[in-house]
Amino acid sequence: MSGSNAYRLRCSLPAHEMDVRGLAAAAYPDGAFVSVSRDRTARVWVPNPSENQVFTEMHCMNGHSNFVSCVCIIAPNETYPRGLIATGGHDNNICVFSLDRPDPLFTLKGHKNTVCTLSAGKFGTILSGSWDTTAKVWLGEKCMMTLQGHTAAVWAVVILPEQGLMLSGSADKTIKLWKAGRCENTYTGHEDCVRGLAVINEVEFLSCSNDASIRRWMVTGECVQVYYAHTNYIYSLAVFPNGQDFISTGEDRTLRVWRKGECSQTIRLPAQSVWCCCILPDGDIAVGASDGVIRVFTESEERVASAQDLQVFEDELSKAIIDPKTGDLGDIKIEDLPGREHLNEPVMYEGKEYDFVFSIDVNEGGPGLKLPYNVTDDPWLTAHNFLQKNELSPMFLDQVANFVIENTKGHTLGPAPATSTDPFTGAGRYIPGSGSGDQGFAADPFTGAGRYIPESGGSTGTVSSGGADPFTGGSAYSSSSLPKATTNIFFPSTDGVMFEQANSTQILGKLRELNNTAPADRKLSDAALDCLEKLLHVVTDLKSQEQPTAEQMSVLWRTSHWPEDIVFPVLDILRLAVRHPEVNAQLCGGTEGASLCNHLLGLMSPESRPANQMLVLRILCNCFSGSHGRALLLGHRDTVLSRAGDLRVVSNKNIHVALATLVLNYAGRLYGQPTEIEAKAQCLSVASTALEVVHDKEAVFRLLVALGTTVAGDSTAKDLARSLGVNSQISKYARVSDPAKVGECCRLVLDELK
Repeated sequence: MSGSNAYRLRCSLPAHEMDVRGLAAAAYPDGAFVSVSRDRTARVWVPNPSENQVFTEMHCMNGHSNFVSCVCIIAPNETYPRGLIATGGHDNNICVFSLDRPDPLFTLKGHKNTVCTLSAGKFGTILSGSWDTTAKVWLGEKCMMTLQGHTAAVWAVVILPEQGLMLSGSADKTIKLWKAGRCENTYTGHEDCVRGLAVINEVEFLSCSNDASIRRWMVTGECVQVYYAHTNYIYSLAVFPNGQDFISTGEDRTLRVWRKGECSQTIRLPAQSVWCCCILPDGDIAVGASDGVIRVFTESEERVASAQDLQVFEDELSKAIIDPKTGDLGDIKIEDLPGREHLNEPVMYEGKEYDFVFSIDVNEGGPGLKLPYNVTDDPWLTAHNFLQKNELSPMFLDQVANFVIENTKGHTLGPAPATSTDPFTGAGRYIPGSGSGDQGFAADPFTGAGRYIPESGGSTGTVSSGGADPFTGGSAYSSSSLPKATTNIFFPSTDGVMFEQANSTQILGKLRELNNTAPADRKLSDAALDCLEKLLHVVTDLKSQEQPTAEQMSVLWRTSHWPEDIVFPVLDILRLAVRHPEVNAQLCGGTEGASLCNHLLGLMSPESRPANQMLVLRILCNCFSGSHGRALLLGHRDTVLSRAGDLRVVSNKNIHVALATLVLNYAGRLYGQPTEIEAKAQCLSVASTALEVVHDKEAVFRLLVALGTTVAGDSTAKDLARSLGVNSQISKYARVSDPAKVGECCRLVLDELK
């Protein structure tokens, strides 16, 4: 801040025909700012050199078909040296403008309801929040990822200085921290909707709420201070360059200046709702309000308004009388609305039961209009639907929504169901015999103590890798074979990596053992067991000319639905079977494919047994061996990768290796397809978040190869990886020398992202 003088009016700009809902300091010209309004326009304001106090409208932009709610500035780059302006509106769209034309350069479509908040980050990234309960990350004209987790409207978003970190605040009263598209933390403390967020520095931020408080948070989760002064909803915040002092605006008609943790100045305005504020480069403050006027306040004596203009402002203040009974609701009479004593019992309306049904009188002596509401509903969406249904002015939206919130406080649903854990105990271990030294499913049947070891001398029941795995097979990269130069032998990796080794004898032995303990209605007949044995022979004998029969396929599918504690040997047979072209086509094609995918997703849930989770990941990896499997997994990519990514927190190196392989196989299929940027964004997200918890070097290596494959030859994917902070996240692996392939691959990925 420039000094300790009090702020006084610099100028009033009768800028818009309706509420001013958003303000942002522009990148160009010097001292300019942008305003957006319910009048559907965005306007650029520049200082008037001839009059030190006044701003002139330089540009008016039109592109939205409904109210404009928010604005942010995209920093200048080589293509747009003056920067860009992004606006969000009630038409569910985001319009992106340059400063040399009144219509949008392009429009971002994807949200399903009002876009009410925007924030811009490095490399042209945009973060948006919407009444549809989601936030979205955009780069260029593409949606990179959707952040899902809030249960009500997302009213505030901001991108933190540390790359990859983003915040969202919601009407569900929580704030969420996102990294690479995944929720890393949820902050609770506000007692009502979170309406605004502002960055203090890399590790601290502010939030404001309808509970009339401002909170100061550490990114790690601690609320370190709560500020009180406002007497009503607080809508917006802005932090001064010193990183300590800030301003706030709200429904109590005030702008408040906070210095050293205290409210040092309160400026009252002649408008009910002071919606937005921003700090200009010269330290002045711009605020926008429900009367359509932008007011700029200054500490500088040279820029203070004339005595005449100051008097006009004082006269406006003296005439502004708040009617506590009607507020801004126009003809809607609050005294006629039901009190809290009537809100405790469910009521019927139009044949449905609701927690509340409000009766609102909008015409003198006329019938009341009914507004039904459940505590699980979003109050703003309810208000929006109510106004639209009854053809009332959308100007009343916030007032109706806030009335609903105020009169349903304290009413919640019952307690959430308790989560259950199902640890994988020794009894279900997939180790033939009594492996007393093994804990859970830590033993990997392919690399651990209970592994299937392909025996030499042409012994029966084994299968070697049908295709050389560049990571674990006979042609694996060894330290001695690694190039010392920058020759890239690691990525892009497009052939796919499968889990192919097996010991058929052990699999069948375990299957028969568990069949003896299976429930009577699930126990397999000898004929069914023979079917599975023959199928296993067909799909593992590379010289076999036989084809799987319909009966064998039917038994495999039916048995794959065994109880979770005994199904894992069947899943292992399925893992091997899906590599066979005929099985791949039958199980992964058509409606059968969707059924298979849904079944596997169920077995891969966080509550499932680690053995099943790992085997399902391996099945999914092996599905990539056939065209039907590839098509199936690409079609269900969003759900599969999301569910798989959740397993990164399971402390099991075999799960981590399988997860990394699945991401790598997806990355390989997406290589060379620049239009699949949203899919690539998910690969980047899952890989980078997994790298935060994975320690097994083989899993780390495969994740690095997946990252390299995702960004190779794709400038947009590289920009997104940089904006997500992938560079800084993986840099520690560049120093790994054992195995050398980890460090070498990491350095090559970093070279790609320079």
